[in-house]
Amino acid sequence: MQTTKLSSKGQVIIPKIIRSRYNWNSGQKLSVIDTGDGILLRPSRSFKNTELEQVAGILKYTGKPVSIDEMEEAVKKGALEQK
Repeated sequence: MQTTKLSSKGQVIIPKIIRSRYNWNSGQKLSVIDTGDGILLRPSRSFKNTELEQVAGILKYTGKPVSIDEMEEAVKKGALEQK
């Protein structure tokens, strides 16, 4: 069993052997779950797992097709308006 200390800032160091086992690196977001007699740390997931078929076509565009050149021109125009 590994042990660690709670710092004055409320920080806990997760032992390297545990971080390596779960491939947790610096910046890893963790969900903190109160179990009633302690806490459970789980890696946070930014998004629910989905398949391409579930999200393809979610943003429908009904206007006329726009070329890459027209898109670039619109971006340039918008950037100039922000100055």
